[in-house]
Amino acid sequence: MLIGSYTAILSPKRRIAIPKKFLNQLGLKPILAKWYEGCLVLVARKSWEALLKRLTGEEKIITRAQRDTDRFILASAYELFPDKQGRVIIPEQIASYAGLKNEAVFLGLGDRVEIWDKDAWKTREEYVAKEAAELLERLSKKNE
Repeated sequence: MLIGSYTAILSPKRRIAIPKKFLNQLGLKPILAKWYEGCLVLVARKSWEALLKRLTGEEKIITRAQRDTDRFILASAYELFPDKQGRVIIPEQIASYAGLKNEAVFLGLGDRVEIWDKDAWKTREEYVAKEAAELLERLSKKNE
């Protein structure tokens, strides 16, 4: 299970080291793509299809929502090839989408890792902390 948070430095050429704890679980060729709320998602190759199924369901007809999700995520996906130190280069297209500057935060979220610009994550984390009780209430009502 991918858990915890780690900060890493992003080089001027967008090279970054994936935290070793995550890399060990993600395997040799993890997949990186755009994700929601302005961050990126990093997933083990073996978990990629299951994650997409969670998002789009198993519809036989490809709906507009499914097509747009495919365009957003699949069209931005890259297979990464970490070097011996676990470093990868984040493609410009998705680095700019996530607003990655000097430091990035890697968040382990069970089956995936989100990558946030450090300042953007700080803002989001403050929001989540402030709204945590309300978010839990909404989830509990949904599951009734």
